[in-house]
Amino acid sequence: MAVFDTPQAAFGALRPVCVQLTRVQTVENVRQLQAHLAGVSGAALQELQEYVLFPLRFALRVPGPKQERLVQSLVQCISSVLAATCVKKQELLQELFSELCTCLAPPPSSGKAAPLSEELKLAVIQALHTLMHSAYGDVILSLYQPSTLPLLGFAVSLLLTLAEQEKAKQIKISALECLQVLVLQCDCQEHRHLDEDEAQQCGDLFASFLPGISITLSRVIAGDIKQGHKTTVSAIRLLYLIVGLVMSDKQLARIPKSKEKLPVEHSKISELMIHRGPDWTKSTADKLSILLHKVVESSSVHPHWKVRLELVELVHHLLRNCSQSLVDSFSHLLKALVGLVNDENSEVQSRCNKVLQGIAEQRIVAQSRALADVLSENLHSLATALPRLMNSQDDMGKVSTLSLLLGYLKLLGPKINIVLTSVSHLQRLSKALVQVLELDVTDVKIVEARRSGPAGPLQQGVQKGRCQKKYFRFFTEEKVFQLLQQVCRVLGYYGNLYLLVDHFVGLYNESGLYRKQAAMILNELVTGAAGVGVDFLQEREVPLNVDDLKGSITSILDEYMDQANWYLVTSIDTEESSPEQSVQQGQSVRAGGASSSVLLLSPEPPVTTRTMNSNIWQICIQLEGVGCFAAVLGKEFRLLLLSALYPVLEKAGDRTLLISETALGTLADICEACGYSSVQCLINENSDYLVNGISLNLRHLAYQPRASQVLDTMLRHSDASLLPLIEDVIQDVLSALDQSYNSQASTFLRVLHSVMTALVQWFGMPSAEEHQQRQTDKGQSRARSQGQQEVTMTSQDLERFFLDYVSQKQIAEGDLPDLEEEETDEVPLAKPEASSDMEGEAPMPIHAQLARDVMERCIHLLSDGSLRVRLKVLDVLELCVTMLHPHGNHLLPMAHRVWPALVSRLISDDPLAVLRAFKVLCTLAQTCGDFLRQRFSKDVLPKLTSSLLSQAPVSARAGPVYSHTLAFKLQLAVLQGLGSLCERLDMGESDLNKVADACLVYLSAKQPVKLQEAAQSVFLHLMHVDPDSTWLLLSEVCCPEEYKPPHASLHPVKFRGMGRPRNELTDNVLLLLQRLQQQEGTAPGTSTQEASPS
Repeated sequence: MAVFDTPQAAFGALRPVCVQLTRVQTVENVRQLQAHLAGVSGAALQELQEYVLFPLRFALRVPGPKQERLVQSLVQCISSVLAATCVKKQELLQELFSELCTCLAPPPSSGKAAPLSEELKLAVIQALHTLMHSAYGDVILSLYQPSTLPLLGFAVSLLLTLAEQEKAKQIKISALECLQVLVLQCDCQEHRHLDEDEAQQCGDLFASFLPGISITLSRVIAGDIKQGHKTTVSAIRLLYLIVGLVMSDKQLARIPKSKEKLPVEHSKISELMIHRGPDWTKSTADKLSILLHKVVESSSVHPHWKVRLELVELVHHLLRNCSQSLVDSFSHLLKALVGLVNDENSEVQSRCNKVLQGIAEQRIVAQSRALADVLSENLHSLATALPRLMNSQDDMGKVSTLSLLLGYLKLLGPKINIVLTSVSHLQRLSKALVQVLELDVTDVKIVEARRSGPAGPLQQGVQKGRCQKKYFRFFTEEKVFQLLQQVCRVLGYYGNLYLLVDHFVGLYNESGLYRKQAAMILNELVTGAAGVGVDFLQEREVPLNVDDLKGSITSILDEYMDQANWYLVTSIDTEESSPEQSVQQGQSVRAGGASSSVLLLSPEPPVTTRTMNSNIWQICIQLEGVGCFAAVLGKEFRLLLLSALYPVLEKAGDRTLLISETALGTLADICEACGYSSVQCLINENSDYLVNGISLNLRHLAYQPRASQVLDTMLRHSDASLLPLIEDVIQDVLSALDQSYNSQASTFLRVLHSVMTALVQWFGMPSAEEHQQRQTDKGQSRARSQGQQEVTMTSQDLERFFLDYVSQKQIAEGDLPDLEEEETDEVPLAKPEASSDMEGEAPMPIHAQLARDVMERCIHLLSDGSLRVRLKVLDVLELCVTMLHPHGNHLLPMAHRVWPALVSRLISDDPLAVLRAFKVLCTLAQTCGDFLRQRFSKDVLPKLTSSLLSQAPVSARAGPVYSHTLAFKLQLAVLQGLGSLCERLDMGESDLNKVADACLVYLSAKQPVKLQEAAQSVFLHLMHVDPDSTWLLLSEVCCPEEYKPPHASLHPVKFRGMGRPRNELTDNVLLLLQRLQQQEGTAPGTSTQEASPS
């Protein structure tokens, strides 16, 4: 609570110190007055304001030099009085303003600022700040009259000098804040809001100061970074506030055509006043454009985020208030605003996005053709420089450049057609995008990656909407590609779709160099036109027309699936490409496409890896486009399936891994878009027209070589319900194969392999298990019946037994009589059993009949001159054997017929064919054990054992590289399969001895580890067949213990392996003996599991 609440009491206390200060101007007297003022209430001090200020002002006006400490104390005391009171008189305000400014003024003799202390300067600036805030009501406006223009200019000049030249940060910041108050743009709420007339009057006055203020502030903003970010932020704020006031569109619109005449006594001041007419506005805007460009360049890259945030506010303020008067400056301002959208600071990003959103919502650009023109010119310039910038900048620079491009397009919004309807603009923009999106097609792995073997069901592995990662020539950052995608989508969203599609389809057809990029752009244009994944600032003016979209998509699909663009050389594999390249050659010539230059027919096609790589990427991009179009149209895309599904299925069966994976992703996209629950459902529901197309094309396989790929894809990704539909197609294939064994065998075999793989997948394994169960049950029932018949065996039963035995022995020896002879020579006693067998055997199912028919063709092709054909035949043959496994009555005659050719493959063919044939032999052994026993022993086993024995020394002394050779793989396959063969065929003792002798050398520690393990597996199988002989053989090699006879009359047992020194066979032999001992020591039910090889 103040001590002196009334003016009278306060006057009594203050009078002595005021008189004393008037008489003697010392720092002590000023302090005493300051101390007394602390005890006076605000109301009492208001009454005594002029009385208290008089000695302080008097002391300042005393002529002669004064101590800085005294001046500082006086100014601080004046400031404290003003802070507690209000200035209600215009004269007092103007006088105090002038006196305080004089404290900063240089002596009349020098043109430089007085060498004052920083404390004094700061005190004067704060006193001026306090004075401006203490002015009561309309009193403040007395400072802003034409008559006070010199005084205002004086203050502005002093404060600008301090802001620019002082080194102390606090003085610079305080001077700028004081200037902001002086131009009536203070952030506080103490000043009342100016009405239009008052703001107009202030604008006229400040127009005189605009050049000096703007030039000085631009120098401060672009000054040394050491001045601190707060100084720069204050300077930017003051700049846009003063410019926004003087260059306000609203004020300039109210300026009269002629300059207002002042009274005669103000004639000199009239010369200082500025008439803001059209000429002045144009001239000032041009000069401000240069300064604003300078400000933008320095602030947009300032390291402190608050400076960049204030730059956003500058653009926002000027765009909101001066969009017409400063239209030429917005080339730089909008560039800065758009460039800060991806600022590293989240607050700058957020504010920038809000400003851009506000610009779009207020339709500032849409309603201003001048701004739209500025943006379109910026866009043209940037598009021209884009390829150069993308080639020279780092990744961050590329992101900034593309963010700028995207921002221009977003700001243009619906006005984007101004750019698109200009041929020059559209050419520049499209060529820039095409050049920037150029792919890197030098990676040889793309061509090398091949799809090996049949894939599993699609539903287990395909993810929807997956896009293959692309590698571009001019950038590696994923963010750059995402920005380019957004650029294309925004173009599609706002632009005329027909115009854009027509233009980029023209580029697509213009040159093979542009085709991949143009396809990528077309895909994104359509996606953007549908409003999918587009980041826009404002809605488009015209809603999407689905018919227009469908028409554009149809025309693009026609281009994509044109033969010259869809069937490109992606491999120089002679098996696949030789018939197709000739077709492609004819297609390219007929189509007259630009790609025909890479599809020339010659004995060795002059197709480089780079060309094939490029073709692969083109097909992948086009496949991704089909997926995009399906996602855009949804169920409407079902109408286009008739033309699109078959080609996509072709590519899903392509041997190039990248193409097949992309096509599978496209199928998943089509399923989701069209409402199919799975790819299987998609294929099944459209199988009628697909099968029809396959059937037609298989009849002209020389011209439609990819029909097999479609069938392959359908079979891999469908189920058994497809079989009735494709049965006729398979029969057509078999008939065609019968007529063209020489020319088209490889292609037809690829089809048959796909068919058999699918049949095994659908029917093979369950049927085999059921058959095995049936055989077990049959054996058990036969055992029971034999047990019952032991008691009552008739002569007829005995005769039937011997007839069956003779028949089985003939079959085992391969002595099969003709069926007709069997029927005529059949003994009447055998009729009841034969009839019972016929009654018990069900008719052969369709899939088994197909397997039998396919196996019939394989028999003829096993001796084909082409190794590739023989290998394929062996693959198909193995599947046929698996398929016919449950149907032994049909499999055995077929096995009998195939055996001679199979033996030739096993004993006198290329190692690759031997390897594959041995695999077929192992599969046959699972189903035809008794039938194969004697044949294998006679025809194959001697060759296998001699080969193993001859190759053993080679592998024993070979190095680590040997494991990669074909010889090693053949040795390994034979050793891995030989044991199971002996066990399944129940080989005789002499044959087992041959196998054991051949495999014994592979137990040597000198052999590769894998061969040692495979040899161990052979002996483990032999232990199951004849454990005693195996034990005896191994003990002859190495016997770890002596066997003492149980009685003295018996001779001791001696083996050659007893007492032998350790050698290379010892470790493996001891291991096998240990396993044999474990096997013999366990129960019969578990010994097989423990001793069987893993």
